[in-house]
Amino acid sequence: MTSTKLTSEPKNCWEVYSSDSDLAAMDSLAARYVEFLSTCKTERETIAYAVQRLEEAGFSTDASTGKYYTILHDKTLFVARKGTKSLAEGVHLIGAHADTPRVDFKQHPLYETCAVAQAKTHYYGGIRKYQWLSRPLALHGVVIKENGEKVIVNIGEDATDPVFTIADLLPHLAQDQSKKVLAEAFEAEKLNIILAHRPVEGEEEEDKDAPKDKIKQRVLNILHDKYGIDEEDLYSSELQAVPAGPARMVGLDESIIGGYGQDDRICCFAALEALLETGAPENTQVVVLWDKEEIGSEGSTGAKSRFFEYCIEDIIEAWNPNVRFRQVMLATRALSSDVHGAMDPDYQEVHEKLNSATLGYGPCFCKFTGHRGKYEANDAHPEYLGWLRGVMNSAGVPWQMAELGKVDHGGGGTVAMYLAMYGMNIVDFGPGLLAMHSPFELASKADLYATVKAFSAFLEAK
Repeated sequence: MTSTKLTSEPKNCWEVYSSDSDLAAMDSLAARYVEFLSTCKTERETIAYAVQRLEEAGFSTDASTGKYYTILHDKTLFVARKGTKSLAEGVHLIGAHADTPRVDFKQHPLYETCAVAQAKTHYYGGIRKYQWLSRPLALHGVVIKENGEKVIVNIGEDATDPVFTIADLLPHLAQDQSKKVLAEAFEAEKLNIILAHRPVEGEEEEDKDAPKDKIKQRVLNILHDKYGIDEEDLYSSELQAVPAGPARMVGLDESIIGGYGQDDRICCFAALEALLETGAPENTQVVVLWDKEEIGSEGSTGAKSRFFEYCIEDIIEAWNPNVRFRQVMLATRALSSDVHGAMDPDYQEVHEKLNSATLGYGPCFCKFTGHRGKYEANDAHPEYLGWLRGVMNSAGVPWQMAELGKVDHGGGGTVAMYLAMYGMNIVDFGPGLLAMHSPFELASKADLYATVKAFSAFLEAK
């Protein structure tokens, strides 16, 4: 009598991908990813990287070629590769987001006090404020002049560059602060970035035109000399303070990748890699990289905008003009490609272990997101999950299924519910991270490899 295993256990990626060829491919992929993470620290930089890769692979802004991309405000990207089937049979869609938590300059940032010039900031997304203190920061972004000229700013990444920082309070004077709860101990208005300390020289005190704030004036002089900008130009700027320095391999065995912005740029990278390595598909393949997910997918470049609809309408017009938009949407299969919180070995108590993701066990299906009683959640249908299980298992891709934290303690949102509104099948699916939303997030090298394999299997599935 043949026995059949009835239980289910996730598979360790390191055991599945143990051959020399897999390990070599994994190392090569990880090296490219580390370079990507080190270079692409804003959504604009991520989209620019993706466009370069796409154009090298023959994609263009001409939909008639069948390999099409378009961007919006340099922050959101839509990519489509035409399939042999009609769009009426739906597309295979992977959606990720290119923005990540950070610290932004305020509209009027520059000031001087206590012999130091600083920049006022407003944090973006779900940061833990104390993690951004007393660490090297780089400044990335753009400044748009009155005449429309775009100035790209990147200071703090080259070894010869200066860096910036937000000073922490010394422990000798922190007695009152240490008595506060964490949410109140670190004030947002005190996340001010140190820019300079040396005053300008050669100004006579009796000179009525001499600047009042001589250190701030030095900052303005440097910015003008380096970039040709003045203080008013900062009103039309988008400047982001991000952790300075490259991503790194973590651990004696170099099995973990550490770096800023892996939520959700690991999915952006993996989706792009998968798209570029797959061949001519049956169903049209679509990858969308959105902006603004970390603040609720708002704005013209977020998933709540109509940009996605416009792009689908464009490819319908170019490829199958007799097909209706709703036909495409109702037949579409999609992955909301976002990261998952892996079980932290030091904080296991905040997880429900039977339904938690484990680092190194492959990308994770999260059937529903939201919070508490599944509020603001997409809850994927079992018919779709059954189909996806078959796709992954047939391709030999290790995967797992989990939710984020205990029922009344965890939760979060993704772009899934904004796509689900069209009636398409969609589920959240992505690798687990440790230290999510921190300035130095951790991902398994094996999970990255498995995620690319999973995305490729999905894009090519029949």
